[in-house]
Amino acid sequence: MSNNNQFALLRQRRFAPFFLTQFLGAFNDNIFRNGLVILVTFQATLVAGMDASLLANVAVALFILPFFLFSASAGQIADKYEKSRLIRIIKIVEIVLMTLAAFAFLNGSYKSLLFVLFLMGCQSTMFGPLKYAYLPQQLRSEELIGGNALVESGTYVAIILGLIVGGISVATDSGNQLLIGTCLLAVATFGYVSSRGIPPTPAVDPALTLNWNAWTETWRMVAFAREERSVFLSILGISWFWFFGTAVTVQVPAYTLVILNGNEEITTVLLVAFAVGVGAGSLLCERMSGRRIELGLVPFGSIGLSLFAIDLYFAQPIAQISAVSTVAEFLARAGSWRVLFDIVMLGAFGAFYSVPLYAMIQDRAERTHLSRIIAANNIINSLFMVIAALLALILLNAGVTIPQFFLVLAAMNAVVAIYIYTLLPEFLMRFLVWILVSTLYRIRASGLDNIPKEGPALLVCNHVSYVDALIIGACVRRPVRFVMWYKIFQIPLLRFVFDTAKAIPIASARENAELLEESFERIDKELMAGNLVCIFPEGAITRDGHVHPFRPGMERILERRPVPVVPLALGGLWGSWFSRRRGQLRTIPIRLLAAVSLRIGNAVPARDATAARMELLVRTLRGDDR
Repeated sequence: MSNNNQFALLRQRRFAPFFLTQFLGAFNDNIFRNGLVILVTFQATLVAGMDASLLANVAVALFILPFFLFSASAGQIADKYEKSRLIRIIKIVEIVLMTLAAFAFLNGSYKSLLFVLFLMGCQSTMFGPLKYAYLPQQLRSEELIGGNALVESGTYVAIILGLIVGGISVATDSGNQLLIGTCLLAVATFGYVSSRGIPPTPAVDPALTLNWNAWTETWRMVAFAREERSVFLSILGISWFWFFGTAVTVQVPAYTLVILNGNEEITTVLLVAFAVGVGAGSLLCERMSGRRIELGLVPFGSIGLSLFAIDLYFAQPIAQISAVSTVAEFLARAGSWRVLFDIVMLGAFGAFYSVPLYAMIQDRAERTHLSRIIAANNIINSLFMVIAALLALILLNAGVTIPQFFLVLAAMNAVVAIYIYTLLPEFLMRFLVWILVSTLYRIRASGLDNIPKEGPALLVCNHVSYVDALIIGACVRRPVRFVMWYKIFQIPLLRFVFDTAKAIPIASARENAELLEESFERIDKELMAGNLVCIFPEGAITRDGHVHPFRPGMERILERRPVPVVPLALGGLWGSWFSRRRGQLRTIPIRLLAAVSLRIGNAVPARDATAARMELLVRTLRGDDR
């Protein structure tokens, strides 16, 4: 298997023991939680006077309450101390909790099980900041999407297994409660054993003084998160996903019982379908993003969430009259496959939405307090989950049916998505770029490691089409400031994309001498700020497919700000939709999914980067591939 494949991480000590540890933890959580909820829902058991519908939402509240109470401390501890040791301590606590849970199941003590559920929430609160702060310390930036995808998919595979074990155990007679207790203890023990293999992961802020005041520390962590606007908006986006996911999945047992007229097996199948969707979507994220943090997947995911929530309403808008007792009977009934498909798609598009956001937080947040930022994320996630449970209680008690509730969620998701993308247009811009380069072109990029991972550099490339900048921006892992002919900004869609990407309009001295001087000033400011700037030194899009002489403007840039110069060459674009093979932009594409290559050469020091030399290097890189 190629080292470029995300699954190669599963063979490496820096990832595999951690992956197995969190997998087993998620497995145990779901054996317990789903066993408890399904047991109470379908055996008509009253716990502290609560019926099944109320108890399902109360159980969610009990599990997430510790995130409000202890996340502030958990984030500080994760930043202050070595992480592998903390994880082992947490796994020992899990063994103790699962022992209590096993005894409570055997004795049928539901109040005790609710107390254990609260304690499990405490344990998850402590593990959360470690889970997401560990990855960026052990993985490179280009591995974060793959690593997060594996963690998310592994978590949902664990959910599937937990649903099966928990659901089957409580659906039969009480004698099998011994089985669920034994499973809980065994999985917790294996989780501790796997944690022993996690490599040491140094503290990022060992001198940190712990603040035990949860209120003041929570506000301090939120302030850390707000330092980088894109990080904070990503946290809000993830929190909305938890709101949406909680609102949907918590209703599944009641949806099965009241609307589908099914039993525990049907509930398990529906929850498994959602988990399969999230797992599959997570694994697809790396392939769809090209091993980079592709924010374009976020709007794509939000669109899918609304569309399939709407279709879930139309798939079964009213309650079924006839009951089904087996999965086979359920699948044989008209409309059931549509319900399953919608739930799978909700899971998949939820993964497209959330995985890039987690990776973006890990990549852009300040390392010295990343765990505290993750803890702030957990607190805000929890708040949104509580609101979701309260909203469900209010609307369902007001007479809204569960399918109608799904329709309300779809509308709310569309409004929230539009609001977030107006606050941070980068998401929508990346979506438009991703759609463009994913539908019109098949891009093969080589030499990406030749672009400096940090610090300023000038990128120079041949100019073949109106979308050259979009293709380069889709491949290069760092943000790039493109210098573009000012009239391209007059094309409505491209103007939005380039404005959002902070592109720099430029004109010739004959067209607009003042704009030309302003362009050179902006280029210098961007380089001084440590950014990448890309120019097309030919000065115009080729009309014959050949590389034309480079103009001396790049030398003027380097005289003022000597930075490394990286040659890029685009091939395969000549004759595609946005090229000018016939002298003008085509109105109808004749080459869909055109094979396009982007070749990136070694950086050249500023003192050696003349226009003539860079032109020769670009010509050589491109070769005969027009």
